[in-house]
Amino acid sequence: MKSLLIITIIAVAMIGTIIVQEVHASEEVMEDVTPLTINSLEVYEDADYTRYRVTGDSPASTEITFKTTKPDGLPGNYPGGVDTGKSAYIVDNKIDFTNNLVYGIWTLEVCASEYDMCVQELFTIDEPVVLSNNEETQTQVVSNEINEEGGGCLIATATYGSELAPQVQQLRELRDNQLMNTESGKQFMGMFNDVYYSFSPTIADMEREHPMFKEAVKLAITPMISSLTLMENANSESEVLGIGISVIVLNLAMYLGVPAIGIVGIRRIK
Repeated sequence: MKSLLIITIIAVAMIGTIIVQEVHASEEVMEDVTPLTINSLEVYEDADYTRYRVTGDSPASTEITFKTTKPDGLPGNYPGGVDTGKSAYIVDNKIDFTNNLVYGIWTLEVCASEYDMCVQELFTIDEPVVLSNNEETQTQVVSNEINEEGGGCLIATATYGSELAPQVQQLRELRDNQLMNTESGKQFMGMFNDVYYSFSPTIADMEREHPMFKEAVKLAITPMISSLTLMENANSESEVLGIGISVIVLNLAMYLGVPAIGIVGIRRIK
């Protein structure tokens, strides 16, 4: 009888130990899960549709679902989902036909059902504003861009003609996938945005008004954008910092060093 009691106590103790270990293991797993966030949300138009592009952090290797709710409370027409590889996501999806929009405040909801996570963001689509320009009528769709980390790539968009241009997409993905995932990258983007948005609207307007100036800007920024492909391999804090400094030095050499060498060479010839 005593031996049976001892065996029972040992069995209960072993089961308890196993349960505690499993609880600790599950807690550790949960601590490693990246929270679901919306880092940037922007609204734009293509040929037929008004669309949104949203990026954020998410648990790795899970399904992210997304849906919109119209200002009148009805569900949007284009829900969907994507599977994540890394602990981040990028979604580019339709809102509705541009000529069939419901104007007002929309809601975007992004969910990771496996982890019971959902986040929401509001965005506004305003009615078109009719402008008069030399007796011609232009329609300007006013929609707000929500982006906690800064606005769009104004100069690149004006240079390459569309927010969907590969070069513009490359810049956005670099910002969202590499820079905004590290502290040094976030600090750099904060300082960069303060300087960039002080002059970029003026440059973008000049490009739209003067095609020759647009081509000159394209010629000037294309080497820089090409050099930024090196940053695609940067994932950790140290890699973003190390490769980022290397890219900055490379661009300084291209834009300052090469012309300086050329000027010195010309002066020597004279």
